[in-house]
Amino acid sequence: MKILIIGANGFTGRHLLTYLCKSNENILHGCSLHEDIQPISGYEFHQADICNYEELKKLFQLIRPDVVINTAALSVPDYCETHHEEALKLNAIAVENMARLCETNNSRFIHLSTDFVFDGKSDKLYIESDEPNPVNYYGVTKWEGEKRIARYCSNYAIVRVVVVYGKSLPGQHGNIVQLVANKLRAGEKIRVVSDQWRTPTYVEDIAKGIEKLLSHHENGIFHICGPDYVSIADIAFEVAKHLKLDKSLIEPVTTEEMQEKTPRPKFSGLSIEKAKTTLGYEPLSLKEGIQSMFE
Repeated sequence: MKILIIGANGFTGRHLLTYLCKSNENILHGCSLHEDIQPISGYEFHQADICNYEELKKLFQLIRPDVVINTAALSVPDYCETHHEEALKLNAIAVENMARLCETNNSRFIHLSTDFVFDGKSDKLYIESDEPNPVNYYGVTKWEGEKRIARYCSNYAIVRVVVVYGKSLPGQHGNIVQLVANKLRAGEKIRVVSDQWRTPTYVEDIAKGIEKLLSHHENGIFHICGPDYVSIADIAFEVAKHLKLDKSLIEPVTTEEMQEKTPRPKFSGLSIEKAKTTLGYEPLSLKEGIQSMFE
């Protein structure tokens, strides 16, 4: 099976590429706008601008992938809120082009999305069939990408993930667990939101979930995230506990006190019952994921 991973220099994309390299069953290709940040054996790397349709088309024609996995996104909500055109271009228009090219090339399309498609007003974990209603422009563009995939591609899986954490490589964006660990190790105080609740996802679990979707040909949305429904502050305290760092440096604050420029859903935990039932997906708990991350 020929697999093309788009966004292979990104945090999740690189972990996925490295994970799939452990098996010799597939022919792997990675793609990013920039040069390979950490070359290893087991795959071929390509540079391409996925927002350029002709470049994307040439990449598909060269590889003829059986599966395309898109992990690329403009995913910083504050940036998306002030750069609408750029966010829409990467998170929706480029995604539509991938979907159309997958349809033309008979490729399965696996695309990563987010819990931020929801407004956070639910009193229970969101399931795949719940109606999205994003509260910020990042969520708007990700939902638009989802809709375009369903419209133009007949063989796809949309994977929604939440607060992804794990070890990051130099040059990659950080994540909440790494940020908290770095701050506490430096003896610095850190303010964290105590009234926004998520189902944080260990990045290796995403790779395992996507691996299961390679041979699972059901169309639709799958929530691939962690099993624990916790606040952002809870995540920070769990990091301090595991690393035996000073938890008094952690200052829990409300969303109102944080004064974030961009609105975020308060309660956006995702149910993983569908993934557990149909895929046999069994993610690590937050405690187990943090332990694995810092081994």
